[in-house]
Order: sequence, then structure tokens, then C-alpha cells
Amino acid sequence: MRKSSGRKKESAPKRRKNAAHGASRGFSARAQSAPEGRKKRSRASHELRLIPIVLEDEIRPGDALSDKLLESLRNRRQRFQPGDILIVKHKIVSKSEGCLVDLATIHPSDESVVWAKQYNLDARVIELALRESRAVIRRKNGVLITETHHGFLCANSGVDVSNVNGGSHALLLPEDPDRSAANLRRALNKQTSLDIPVIITDSFGRQLACAAGLVCGKLNRAPACIVRGFRYDPGEGSVRDLLRPAATDLFR
Repeated sequence: MRKSSGRKKESAPKRRKNAAHGASRGFSARAQSAPEGRKKRSRASHELRLIPIVLEDEIRPGDALSDKLLESLRNRRQRFQPGDILIVKHKIVSKSEGCLVDLATIHPSDESVVWAKQYNLDARVIELALRESRAVIRRKNGVLITETHHGFLCANSGVDVSNVNGGSHALLLPEDPDRSAANLRRALNKQTSLDIPVIITDSFGRQLACAAGLVCGKLNRAPACIVRGFRYDPGEGSVRDLLRPAATDLFR
């Protein structure tokens, strides 16, 4: 990993929710002021751009995301540039890693069946959400808020059944988002010779992830985007460093 020259590396902010499911090495999500000798820049140099990466085909288990993303950019005569950040929706990462569960194989407990009947929900999805959690934070009015094994707080442990094989399967969060982000970063580095920070996120992300939501989405078939023009200091990054401890989490 290349280190920034002449500047001290910033550590990730403490006691703060993570901006995404996973963050690869090489990105600390915090804007930095320019060195003294470079403060007089044109307005264009401070422009922040969000460039959607459109994928025409569905991602399937075993697909190489780096190949798919680079092919899309080539088809549109675009390419990664030094300083770019890649933001990827977790769904295509989960699909490529085979994080799919056939709902026909799920046998819900009596607890899940009672809860599902009360609110007209699928008991199999409730059961799967409970299996993917390490704690239930809220359970009220048909809403199940859980803490996942990763430490994320979200609805139904992030289990997704929308647009997944006609509703016959459920899609889980990536097993290890940090590993997924690091693997994608390494693959892109091998193919482009650029060290591109990778953030895996979804709708409950923060900061740059929320900005990416303006151009990423199912309707425009853009499950990833490039953030260009955001200044950062290279450094180590992990989603685990940014999880808020339970003792100071007011959401609980």
C-alpha cells in the first residue's frame, strides 16, 4: 500500500457509525485540507463528481466484479483515474459470492410463525433474519431491527428478497465485507495498476455512501459508482473500527 508522502495519516473517527458495509485498505473517510503550497487551485479542482457504473447483465455467483465493472467502463469510454473511490452496492457483492438462500429450505420456528402471521409477513424471512443476527434490538409493529453478526444495526439483518429469483431466494449481506472490499481492490489494482479504495454499502450507509445513492440504484441499473474529486489521505481502513460500542449507542 502506498503511503502519502509528507503528510501524517489520519485515523478513522472514533465512536462513529461506519459509512458502509466494508472498506478496503487505502481509504480513511475524512476530507483533508490541502497542503499549504497547493491551496490556490481553480474551482474545478474542488469539483466532486459521481459517475454511475451501469451493468446490463445480472450478477451471478462466481462472477468477477472487477471484470464486470471494467467492461462497463470500457463500453462507455470511461476508466478509473488516480484518486478515484469506488462505491459498490452490497447486493452485487453478495450475488457474486453466492450469498443466496433458497427459502424452500428454511423451516421457521413457532416464534417466527406467530410473529409473521400477526403482521402478514413471510415466516421464512423472519427466521432467516433471526439466524443472521446476534441480537434483536427492536421488535414492534411488524418491524424487526437486529444487530447482525458483523455489528450492523438494520432491518431484518439485511436479508433481501426483492428482485431475487422471483422471490424464491433471499440474499444475505456479504459474510466479511472487509475481505470482499479488499479482494475487489486487489483485483482492480492488478488490472489497472491503480490503488482504488473500495466501499461496499447500501441504503443505511453514511457520508459518501449516501451521496452515491443519488446515481446508484435498481432503476438505472447502476449498482456501483466512482467518486471523483474527494480528497483523502491513504491509510488503513476497516468497518470494524467504525462501529459504535453498545454502551454509547443511543439507538439501542
